[in-house]
Amino acid sequence: MTVETKKLNAIQAINQALAQAMEADPTILVLGEDVADREGGGVVGVTKGLSTRFGEDRVKSTPISEQAIIGAAIGAAIDGYKPVAEIMLMNFTTVCMDMIVNHAAKLRYMSGGQTTVPIVIRMMTGAGIASGGQHSDFLEAWFAHTPGLKVVAPSNPADAKGLMLSCIADPDPCIFIETSRAYGVTGDVPVDAIPIPLGKARIAREGSDVTLISYAEMVTRCLTAAAELDKEGISAEVIDLRTISPWDVEAVLASVRKTGRAVIVHEAVRTFGVGAEIAATLHEKLFRELKAPVGRLGAPFTPVPFAGNLEQAFLVQPGAIVEAARATLATH
Repeated sequence: MTVETKKLNAIQAINQALAQAMEADPTILVLGEDVADREGGGVVGVTKGLSTRFGEDRVKSTPISEQAIIGAAIGAAIDGYKPVAEIMLMNFTTVCMDMIVNHAAKLRYMSGGQTTVPIVIRMMTGAGIASGGQHSDFLEAWFAHTPGLKVVAPSNPADAKGLMLSCIADPDPCIFIETSRAYGVTGDVPVDAIPIPLGKARIAREGSDVTLISYAEMVTRCLTAAAELDKEGISAEVIDLRTISPWDVEAVLASVRKTGRAVIVHEAVRTFGVGAEIAATLHEKLFRELKAPVGRLGAPFTPVPFAGNLEQAFLVQPGAIVEAARATLATH
């Protein structure tokens, strides 16, 4: 069956997902700073047009209070609604971590399953756009370390739409991470709603010599690196996790079992990052099948710089991924 698609960027794809979900389900609400049209439809326009279409009872601009946004979303969720709450920047979740970690994440468990908290918390982040150290961190490891939360990080517009639809439908709180510097990248996006299951990775490129494992915008850099490696006769498989927690252990194991080598790439600082958990699992499960130690690439253990040249040095570049893949092949 042919699926009708349209070229969209990530902003448009998420907007379309929200609109389609809200059209189908009147219990879905959107709230956050400046999300209504009279304030511009969100800081980058993700919610543009929604308040005009669905009314300000369902699309509410809030005061600048992250605790209030998440507290209101949790209360509405307990009362039968499905809120999509925007925290403008991922760093600002530090202001409302109590609400996210001690309330949203734990209420199903602490109520013995009597209460679920079906909220989606949207947030953008990422280095490379001169936003400075307090506006650019990838903090996914904090949330992935918290039982009760699902953590999602799409790498392309089609996945952004499909994963958003699944997050909205999920009975538990979902952290939805949007990479700011990739908002404008376009791709083919299904016109009709096609949810993408949470916890299922995507093979972005097939290969046989080494597996590159990543998520969010770093997947694009892994694909660039894989194309460079191909020129050298090295076949790299690229795995897009899509969902960081729960991550698709079986898909990753299957790929690395095939190639015998792996490099994990993420934008967040390497120290104590998500890559460490994946690497530990690979070493535990495939110790005798690995042909080389698992490689890990991430940012240096420093705040995100403001200066453009330092920001680029902070980010993992495709060349570094190529070098890390070569290093695994040099090990016998």
